[in-house]
Amino acid sequence: MIAAARLVLIALTRFLVGGHARWVGSEPTFEQRIYFANHGSHLDTIVLWAALPDALRSETSPVAARDYWGKGRLRRFVALDILGCVLVERQAPADSDPLAPLTAALAEGRSLILFPEGTRGDGSSIMPFKSGLYNLANTHPGVQLIPVFLDNLARAFPKGAYVPAPISCAARFGAPLRLRQGEERQAFLTRAREAVATLGRPGEV
Repeated sequence: MIAAARLVLIALTRFLVGGHARWVGSEPTFEQRIYFANHGSHLDTIVLWAALPDALRSETSPVAARDYWGKGRLRRFVALDILGCVLVERQAPADSDPLAPLTAALAEGRSLILFPEGTRGDGSSIMPFKSGLYNLANTHPGVQLIPVFLDNLARAFPKGAYVPAPISCAARFGAPLRLRQGEERQAFLTRAREAVATLGRPGEV
């Protein structure tokens, strides 16, 4: 049942918005990775996950907000059973480690899909990245960081929409990044954000 539901979700995604992968600066491999992308739609998680080849998809967990994907039986089923998400608290208590579930998944050898803006934007620009990506890069230097630009999804399924518009979307996968020796937090986050933004300007890639 779960396998069939995954196939249906992928087929439906392809039918509604396309969302095919464009490997611009990297190739799909089994190397452990964190795919990090811009965030403008509730479809982002599904589209990026579906854009991965079958073999990699089964090894990759999207990171999703518990306050949205943990609500309601259908959302929980999609997030946990179909997508295999790692759910995190966006408003975690001060004495807790919000990255603990991600660290645990990486320790198990899984790759992650992460949206460093932390919340959805309107698609007109990419908001500043939060510190999570830097912290993971710092504590897991062997994990490859792959920038991804999700094209047109904020237009295809904007905030407040109930049905996606038939607008062709794509997931562009860029060249790997690594945290440089001695690189400061903000410098790294700015560089990572620019790597995603550049993928959104195909003439510059």
